[in-house]
Amino acid sequence: MLVVLLIVSYLLGSIPTGLILGKTFYRRDLRRLGSGNIGATNAFRVLGKKGGAAVFLIDFFKGEIAVLLGMTCIGTPEAMMLCGLFAIIGNIFSIFMQLKGGKGVSTTLGVLSILMPKVALAVVIAWGAVVFATRYVSLGSITAAIMAPIFTAFLHYNNYYIIFMIIVMAFIIAKHRDNLERLRKGRENRF
Repeated sequence: MLVVLLIVSYLLGSIPTGLILGKTFYRRDLRRLGSGNIGATNAFRVLGKKGGAAVFLIDFFKGEIAVLLGMTCIGTPEAMMLCGLFAIIGNIFSIFMQLKGGKGVSTTLGVLSILMPKVALAVVIAWGAVVFATRYVSLGSITAAIMAPIFTAFLHYNNYYIIFMIIVMAFIIAKHRDNLERLRKGRENRF
């Protein structure tokens, strides 16, 4: 049963929301516009507020649904974490896009909203503070990813949750390596 749920979670995460919405409703291919990423930040830039919000919400709900699948079908925290992790991996390495995809931030937030709501709130506050201060969404996302395992430990979640957050953090930071390089060179776009 767990293997089936992980496959379903991965496939759910793999759905390229930004690409589908951009092409279907806006006749725009996010891969060829803006930063070239199919995630919510580029969707806001290229598709506008409504398009960006739609991409964010759908990617967010993909994370929530994956965790709820683990909770409903198996009911253990480990199953919920694994289903959430596979949805995040699907978002980052989509089978429908030759293992390319988004950066996993919206889907991760959806996972955390069910799995660890207090951590989700803390990372949103950290993200918001950095973005408000700098107008760099990427820096906010990187900061939130770094802080997530710290918040998880501070809020007394057990080691499985902390390890889960460290793995997710590593994926998110790795996906932001180009942003880190642009930040270092002062070439990153402000939001």
